[in-house]
Amino acid sequence: MLKPMLPTLIFEAPTGPNWVYEIKYDGFRAMLHWEKNQIQLISRNGNLLNEQFPEIIKQCEELSDVIKPYLPLVLDGELCILESPSKASFELIQQRGRLRSESKIAQASVARPAHYLVFDLLELGGNRLMSQRFQDRKDELENLFANLKLPGIADPNKHERIQFITYEQDFNSIWAKTTKSSAEGIIAKKLDSTWDEGKRTSNWYKIKNWQVGAFFILGYDKMNAFFHVGVIRNKQIYGIGLFSHGLNPDERQALLEVIKTNAVEETTGFIKVEPGICVELFYLELYKEQLRQPSFSKFRFDVEWQDCTWEKLVRNVPLLPEDIEITHPDKPLWKDKSITKLEYIHYLVEVSPFMLPFLKDRLLTVIRYPHGMYGEKFYQKNCPEYAPDFIQTSLSEGIEYIVCNDLETLTWLGNQLSFEFHIPFQTIYSNGPSEIVFDLDPPSRDAFPLAKKAATILKEVFDGLKLISFVKTSGNKGLQIYIPLPENRFTYDDTRQFTEFIANYLTTMEPDLFTTERLKKNRGNRLYVDYVQHAEGKTIVAPYSVRGNDGAYVATPLYWDEITEDLSIEDFPLESIIERINEKGCPFAHYFDAKEEQPFGPVLEFLRQK
Repeated sequence: MLKPMLPTLIFEAPTGPNWVYEIKYDGFRAMLHWEKNQIQLISRNGNLLNEQFPEIIKQCEELSDVIKPYLPLVLDGELCILESPSKASFELIQQRGRLRSESKIAQASVARPAHYLVFDLLELGGNRLMSQRFQDRKDELENLFANLKLPGIADPNKHERIQFITYEQDFNSIWAKTTKSSAEGIIAKKLDSTWDEGKRTSNWYKIKNWQVGAFFILGYDKMNAFFHVGVIRNKQIYGIGLFSHGLNPDERQALLEVIKTNAVEETTGFIKVEPGICVELFYLELYKEQLRQPSFSKFRFDVEWQDCTWEKLVRNVPLLPEDIEITHPDKPLWKDKSITKLEYIHYLVEVSPFMLPFLKDRLLTVIRYPHGMYGEKFYQKNCPEYAPDFIQTSLSEGIEYIVCNDLETLTWLGNQLSFEFHIPFQTIYSNGPSEIVFDLDPPSRDAFPLAKKAATILKEVFDGLKLISFVKTSGNKGLQIYIPLPENRFTYDDTRQFTEFIANYLTTMEPDLFTTERLKKNRGNRLYVDYVQHAEGKTIVAPYSVRGNDGAYVATPLYWDEITEDLSIEDFPLESIIERINEKGCPFAHYFDAKEEQPFGPVLEFLRQK
């Protein structure tokens, strides 16, 4: 089996007409050897990964007919779990790599499927291409993907597991994407270079997206020659990592001498010092609240050790454009929750790959809480005059709405303490509804079982009609069921005919439990099935939006099998959502794929004949 060609780590990217740049994704380097009767996904160390990543092998098998003219084939790429088009999750791919149980691997491959991102073509139709120029190999690879109808860009929302890594010629442009998304870095490649097996080459360079922070020395491990560092966190000394790389011999010797001179305790394996020696370190990210790949930058004689804090590290994560400051980052937002404004903004950043697709090209109404849950709230539709230039807007009925299509806008809104994001049922480019949503609204949170019962009945109805449906909590006291629709194919009159029929069916089946009565005083303890709300100009809370309630509950997408007796709105506070996505994946991951597959037309025709 081929041994991979490896890039050389440098700190300054090469430039010139012969250099191009690719996003570097955090994952496992792997080569795909694809022959007529055999598919082998081989790791950098020569291990077979077929069983570890069955979703990639399944994708290959689905392509078995169209791929035949191109076999045998060898691809070079990266196995990763995408968070966004520019960033893969180091944590999730590490978790995946440690799985050994076949059932757990199968579960993970569905919940958070991996992608095989291909950046090079080494063999095509039995012809070895390694001696060809990189640009020629890349062109052949791009043509192959086009012929196979595989995605020409990395996209976590596409169901195809094998995707293409494209290159860019403008370093500044790709570096801006890298830093904005907190991606691992980039790879610089020479256009006229050949592929050199098993070599660490100067034809490929990797430039990492280092973060920088200040830390104080805690001690020296004599057994492995690592220096331990810490920060102040919650007024306590917190050990945040250890480093060895980056020091030249003189710097290492000087640091070691200072540690020995100021030692407060020494054992056979460790020399301990009190805080006082400050250093600046490069690191990739905070992984499980520890520095990932720290490397020495310089001594910081100008910094007091008390100023090396956890809060400064967390605040340093590139969230917003440089000219926008996160104001009052330590402001508490909920009375009975230890959630600060900065932590809320971090939530928005982490959930953005799953939330932004639902905000894209929609007129946005937000509910602002300038003082968190400690003060008054207000609705905001018009974009304020003080909004920065990058905020996109769209005029509708005299209102200049914000359109939240990117992370900058989302985090700016977070900085404005927008807790709730409400969106209409169509995009700014739609001629009709983009989805149908049933809002199942019980009279109180204690009556949540009514919403679960209604959702269960509707799921059976929709399955019987072969309609693809999705469900989420409202984040308050009910459930909301989505039926995605193809764009510009149906009108609100069409969908009203369907929603009214379904609502009446539900209330006829269980008149003591469900009602379409709009006046609250006439509903009693019944659940209100709001089909009138699905109309042009009306809105629904977006998936993954936090609600302005005391529990900081989130409008959370669910898997249908989670609608059980034990399900509760209280299961989904803001603090739990990112861990939930990491463990279970996003239940709405294939929402947009379902739009074109949705057989709503035949259902509508059936209703018109009744």
